Amino acid sequence: MLKSDLLIYKRNGETIVPKKLGIDNYNLATATEIINCFQDCIGKTQGELDRRLLDLEGNSPDYRVKRGLAHLLRNSFSTFEIISPLEPLVLRQRVFAQAAKTATLPRHRSETLEAIAHTLSNDLKRPVSRSEIETGLYADRQENRILTEFEAPIAESLLHRYNLSQVQGSFYRASSVVINAHRNDPGEYKLLFRYIKLFQLMAYIEGDADTGFTLTMDGPASLFKASTRYGLALAKMIPALLHVTRWSLQAKLQNRDQYSGNIKTGKFSLTSDRCDLVSHYPPGKPYDSMLEASFAKSWNKAKTPWRLEREVDLIPLPGSVMIPDFRLVHPDGREFLLEIIGYWRPQYLQKKFYQVRNGDTDNLILAVSERLNLDKAGVKFTDLPNHLIWFKNKLTPKAVLEILDRSS
Repeated sequence: MLKSDLLIYKRNGETIVPKKLGIDNYNLATATEIINCFQDCIGKTQGELDRRLLDLEGNSPDYRVKRGLAHLLRNSFSTFEIISPLEPLVLRQRVFAQAAKTATLPRHRSETLEAIAHTLSNDLKRPVSRSEIETGLYADRQENRILTEFEAPIAESLLHRYNLSQVQGSFYRASSVVINAHRNDPGEYKLLFRYIKLFQLMAYIEGDADTGFTLTMDGPASLFKASTRYGLALAKMIPALLHVTRWSLQAKLQNRDQYSGNIKTGKFSLTSDRCDLVSHYPPGKPYDSMLEASFAKSWNKAKTPWRLEREVDLIPLPGSVMIPDFRLVHPDGREFLLEIIGYWRPQYLQKKFYQVRNGDTDNLILAVSERLNLDKAGVKFTDLPNHLIWFKNKLTPKAVLEILDRSS
């Protein structure tokens, strides 16, 4: 996504209109030029890359567009590494300690570096040159990191990513977002709700799979303390929404006026039938967290007649829906649902347990991490109609099977 200073938008009354680049020859040529610049700088420092990008900007009035494209390439398609014979901090300590043994005169510099190179060659069992020492001494500074890998996108894909990022940036200071997901394939709902869960967004959900759902989400500007992290999480949800076939979105925004510095209220709306944004998210992913992936891998090794299934139907709850992480099915027809609660905000936990307590689901197993500060979150476990499992670092099949055995 883009930094706030790279967002470009105009106002049409109270409506916010983010910058959008056309997929035309001019913009494709601009994108190609910047992509080529990155490819030419593989093996060179980030400082060298930044200097070449600055030259490409020149005196162009579109310099913020070029910087935005470069920002996306730098953060999403590039790998920068520290190249040094030792950790730069350790290397500096050894060089400075060696330098302290002699007078600090310019003519002693070469002797000091040669002495360090000789010592490191013996320690590392390989030749270490003086130039490696000089390069590695401050290799941990941002501008000295080396561009080692670059997965070059095609120019059209970069332009689509830029347009999407401009829209995402509108949600950094949203006060509320309402999404109407009209009747769609149930799998599309599941994907959207999984991403909402993955990004730990607080959503009030009404409706059902037959008629569609209305999702109301508070934005970061509506919280007691504005959270940049929450604004980014809200923005990350937008590419997931693009996988839903029929939807509409309305948002209230709070943006700082670039001239006066005052906060102004704005509106933003988007609909599936008038949206030509392209998502870079995959249509689906096997697991939402490492906890789930680890549990599924362990379950496959367990000797049990209970079958673990990933695809689970939506469960209606008061003001929301739940998509449990797994379904456990026995050959005799018994079924249990498993929800793993690992790392969540206090507000999410309060809402989650309130919904579970008031839901009508008696075959749900809740697996809760002991790392969560539930007292601070104000979560009470009284009167829960569900089976409860506590775990420390990871959830084991044994703990779940004990619950299942007791239920037989």
